[in-house]
Amino acid sequence: MKFGEKLRWLRRKKGLSLMELGELLEVHHSHVGRLEKGEKTPNVAMVLKLAEIFGVTTDWLIRDEMELDDN
Repeated sequence: MKFGEKLRWLRRKKGLSLMELGELLEVHHSHVGRLEKGEKTPNVAMVLKLAEIFGVTTDWLIRDEMELDDN
C-alpha cells in the first residue's frame, strides 16, 4: 500500500474530511487530496505531523510494503 492510500484510509478511519485534515496540517484541502492521489509528496515536517495526528510511525507511513492493520 502506498503513502496516499494509507493517508486516505487513516483520514477516513478517523472521520476527518479533506478540509478538516487540511486545517490540522495548515494546508489547503486540495493539497491533502493531491497527497492522497499520489500527485504530491509530503515533506518531512508533514510526515512527522501526520504520524502525530494519526498515532502511527513515520516508517509505517512512508514504506509502501507495510500493510494496514484494521485491529
